[in-house]
Amino acid sequence: KEICENYLAFLYKHIDDVVNGRNAEFLEINKIASELAISHTHLTDVLQQEMGNHPCYFYDLKIIERAKEMLVNSQLSIAKIAEILTYDPSNFSKFFKKWTGITPGDFRQKNF
Repeated sequence: KEICENYLAFLYKHIDDVVNGRNAEFLEINKIASELAISHTHLTDVLQQEMGNHPCYFYDLKIIERAKEMLVNSQLSIAKIAEILTYDPSNFSKFFKKWTGITPGDFRQKNF
């Protein structure tokens, strides 16, 4: 349970660091595991056992949550939000739609 909590807390801070320019890019899962002083395999096994999904699932979920916040709470263009989140705009739109079922533009319209 502690590993799960530490991982999710790390993700929240790390994504915030990327969005606010304190980190230039997202870390890979193996680097995050190293930061948490555990192996990539152990992190994966624990999260799958305790929370039912791979670490990448939670990573993507947190990025989507942050993207939604930015779409609703800022006037930044979708392309700029994509750039801040280290995505190419077209890849960001595909990624967002895969997770939410709608495009970032449609999400913004429905939530403004």
